[in-house]
Amino acid sequence: MYYSIRHLTKFRYSSPVSESIMEARMQPRSEGPQRCLSFQLAVHPRRRVYSYRDYLGNTVHHFDVPGHHRQLILVAEALVDVQAGPALPESLANDAWDALDATIAAGDFIEMLLPSQFGQSSELLEQLARELGVESREHARARDPLMLVLQLSSGLYGKIAYVPKSTRVDSPIDDALRTRQGVCQDFAHILIALTRRIGIPCRYVSGYLFHRAGDKTRSAEGATHAWVEVLLPTLGWVGFDPTNNVLAGEMHVRTAVGRDYADVPPTRGVFKGSAESQLQVAVRVAPSDAPPPLEAEPGAEDWSNSLREETADNDSAAQQQQQQQQ
Repeated sequence: MYYSIRHLTKFRYSSPVSESIMEARMQPRSEGPQRCLSFQLAVHPRRRVYSYRDYLGNTVHHFDVPGHHRQLILVAEALVDVQAGPALPESLANDAWDALDATIAAGDFIEMLLPSQFGQSSELLEQLARELGVESREHARARDPLMLVLQLSSGLYGKIAYVPKSTRVDSPIDDALRTRQGVCQDFAHILIALTRRIGIPCRYVSGYLFHRAGDKTRSAEGATHAWVEVLLPTLGWVGFDPTNNVLAGEMHVRTAVGRDYADVPPTRGVFKGSAESQLQVAVRVAPSDAPPPLEAEPGAEDWSNSLREETADNDSAAQQQQQQQQ
């Protein structure tokens, strides 16, 4: 399945700022059944954009805008091919836990086993664990690892309501556990905390979800998405989407993986100046029959007004600065 993705991020400042330094994790990964066929990141004010790969294989773009500006706009466009992965078995072998422990002992998974900023235990999490029948490692390991994670994901889906804007990106999981309401990040962080305490490596996945007509999808359209990958014996990393109670598949587009959201926000940066910032994000994921050139996609003119507006704002700010210097 080909997907054309356009991700707009706009920062507005209440007064001109003198410099912005930004990094972005928006380029889809190429591995397994997913291939990123093309990617481009446009920045306005126009600056040269550099990139590198972090230690987890995520592509990170970064840039510096040194001049005065009142807006910062990023437009990421990608064309991705996502194929369906192999079907999972109904259950794993009787020695699955021994095989998993051996895999962990032979590999480097410590970061995906230890508590992290948003994926750590608490009194409310332990209460939920008791409700789900995983109050101890012994109780949890009565089921094979695959069946256990499937049941945890299904349990979260039934006990936590998806409510847009009910929490923030920096909210601890206790906020969602207390109200039993959250967004996709909360579902992912809670599943991570539940799974790691049992001794199963798991990681946070940021990306996009294609909302197909007729599907009962709880997550919001026009936004990024988050889910979890769990290391299972003989299967490797398997994706679970507890927000929608499904396995991650050909409608999930992966951009970055990390311990939790703190490792892989779509954008992270700082600016110089005394101003308040306002963030606007718009995401479009559309199916594509074949890989067309990105510039030929319909709706490209949607971003031109923003760019013209930014140019006018920058010119005005520059004129004001010039007048002050004179």
